[in-house]
Amino acid sequence: MSLPPHRMTTPQPEPHRIAIAGASGRMGRTLIEAVLAAPDCSVSAALDMPGSPALGQDAGAFAGVHTGVAIRSDLYAALQHARFFIDFTRPEGTMAHLAACEAAGVAMVIGTTGFDDAQLARIRAASQRIAIVMAPNMSIGVNVVFKLLEQAARALAQGYDIEIIEAHHRHKVDAPSGTALKMGEIVAGALGRDLKQCAVYGREGVTGERDPSTIGFATVRGGDIVGDHTVLFAGTGERIEITHKSSSRATYAQGSLRAVRFLAARPHGLYDMQDVLGFKN
Repeated sequence: MSLPPHRMTTPQPEPHRIAIAGASGRMGRTLIEAVLAAPDCSVSAALDMPGSPALGQDAGAFAGVHTGVAIRSDLYAALQHARFFIDFTRPEGTMAHLAACEAAGVAMVIGTTGFDDAQLARIRAASQRIAIVMAPNMSIGVNVVFKLLEQAARALAQGYDIEIIEAHHRHKVDAPSGTALKMGEIVAGALGRDLKQCAVYGREGVTGERDPSTIGFATVRGGDIVGDHTVLFAGTGERIEITHKSSSRATYAQGSLRAVRFLAARPHGLYDMQDVLGFKN
């Protein structure tokens, strides 16, 4: 009797162990769902603020999934089993998370917006020790739009007024959005301008004629709008509008997981989604 041939099995790579901040929030839950659906990723920790009613619950309970990972508030304990930390919270929370990740050697994906110059400097300093992807918008589509805006601004440098209009849900606390500001920075950079010098963030009363060297911003807040952004190039006889509309936070989650995979091979450094998508190669 002959024995069946021995079958070689290929060892499966270890999944990317991800800790998620704000686990009971809208974005936190979206991230958990995305990680659970990704075969190469796993939820290693789920964090929320002390006092949150979600503490102690299974991270997947909201979706009817048992993960075996309880939502907790002990940041340093949670990072013991994580290789990556995804953070879409607020600047003050992100800075606390940054210190813990730096101490633990855990790479970060930062989708938080609204940092001041000192906080940005602190993130840059931390990137000398850990790998970080930081972007005002993790959506792959938005980051393709960023690339298009750079090309459009150079082609429409003369004779076109530039306005940026953004809309978000009623709960968003910063304005303009980080994505809108990034769009302004890209356009200003392509035109050789400094956004801090040429941005106009509101108009009221008798403002006089529009200064053609300015870049205007308009903000809308209401309802459950996930995120709409339009850059308007208004010329004589024509308008060019480059628009991105998000209908689900899942786009930000998928971009975040793409960022995690990008960071897996990088020991340190500060990157953005343009790096992740290969637009800087």
